[in-house]
Amino acid sequence: MPLTTLTDANFGSATRDVAALILITTGGDKLRGDFKTAFGKAADEEEGILFAQVDPDSNRDIARRFDYQNKSLLILWYRGQALVRRSRPWASDLPDFIRQLQDALAADAPPASEDEQIDAAQDAAPVLDKPMDVTDASFEAEAILASHEMPVLVDFWAEWCGPCRMVAPILDKLAAEYAGQIRVVKVDTDANPALSQLFQIRSIPTIAVFKAGKLIFMQPGALQEPHFRQLIQQAIEVEVPADEATA
Repeated sequence: MPLTTLTDANFGSATRDVAALILITTGGDKLRGDFKTAFGKAADEEEGILFAQVDPDSNRDIARRFDYQNKSLLILWYRGQALVRRSRPWASDLPDFIRQLQDALAADAPPASEDEQIDAAQDAAPVLDKPMDVTDASFEAEAILASHEMPVLVDFWAEWCGPCRMVAPILDKLAAEYAGQIRVVKVDTDANPALSQLFQIRSIPTIAVFKAGKLIFMQPGALQEPHFRQLIQQAIEVEVPADEATA
């Protein structure tokens, strides 16, 4: 079905009989070109899902409804409930959103909410005693969602990087020592360009830490073992408010 433009005036009538909606805000920061192309293409090709756009600056009721914060926002909506929100979305986010809604429509049951996804990730996340390799596809589950259970330290590295090889045995040692308190995961930046672009990795190794779904630390360079120990201890002890993120 064609792309729909929603406003405060037509929101109720346009969505009253719609079970599945993917909505993108178009105010504030600019949408990525690849996302706009993919979104328009999906709107033309997908059946049973309403693809819509809204200018939140001109439609304050909708902006308040979805807690718009001056950043492009992609919203997965099912039977009157906003289930998932993604700030500054990528084109690669769309296939998963579409799949979730297609599965829900087929089963006539809503896909898991973000809280349910977090609970499932916590239940499924094993205790790691060595670093885990993660990819563009698995990063959200193994790093971001898993960080609601315990902090996740991410090593952005590459095979050709000499300093990365210096860091690797330190992380092997600390992953075993702090098993059950922190997870250590590794991202090969050459094999996972989407993550490298998303986090603007310019130098490797780059070390990042997530906790409670938030990026709380990121720094390029090879740290020494005492610095890693200090970072891990701080990550374990720090309290991260639900509405706070520190890069």
